[in-house]
Amino acid sequence: MNRSFLTMLAATIFLIGTTFLLGSGYIESKQEVSTLTSSDRKAGESKTELDEHFLSLEEEINKLPERYEVSGAVNWQEAEETAALLYEDSDGEFQKDWGLLLALEAEKHDISPLLVYELLRVETGDTFDPDLVGPETKYGHAYGLAQFMENTGPWIAEKAGLPYERELLFDPHYAIQLSVTYLDYLYEKYGDWDYALTAYHRGMSGMEAYVEENGDPASWYAVEIQEEAERTASR
Repeated sequence: MNRSFLTMLAATIFLIGTTFLLGSGYIESKQEVSTLTSSDRKAGESKTELDEHFLSLEEEINKLPERYEVSGAVNWQEAEETAALLYEDSDGEFQKDWGLLLALEAEKHDISPLLVYELLRVETGDTFDPDLVGPETKYGHAYGLAQFMENTGPWIAEKAGLPYERELLFDPHYAIQLSVTYLDYLYEKYGDWDYALTAYHRGMSGMEAYVEENGDPASWYAVEIQEEAERTASR
């Protein structure tokens, strides 16, 4: 294995663990790798594959919210693999840039992205329709990919450090960020996914009423999401 190929491999490993603000640091790092030269056919082929990899990743990054900040040591390879898995599992309905953002947000909050993905699947009735409006209830309608209602959206947006407008609930990137933030809040509050997921579905007071009536928080909603997340993980 020659020196130029080893140099390029080391650069790739470095990039996977880099922390940066999307847009600038990524492009600068890509340009560094693009300047590497190869002295044999094997290294040349590897550089071509690497360039194609970066172009594909850059395309998905450019679809993410402007000024979206990545924190922590990001494993980009794992994030891309997650995005590809969710895209395939949803038959192309869950867009790759949604999956990339979900992987990044889940990593920030130490939550399984598959758990959030299955929640979004159930919430939208297997459609992943970001324009979905739920049926009317006494609390109003639920909106978008994560099916937030107007009595919940504003304070979750505040926790996420995001502005709030009802129309933003139809933005899948925004909805994903809110759903991860809300799940993180609920899990921190209850310390159990049955409680957290049932509270997401029924509201916190509704979850407490469910537990009082049934003796435990393991609703069909919580059980299905966790079982389907395990199924998706095993693919």
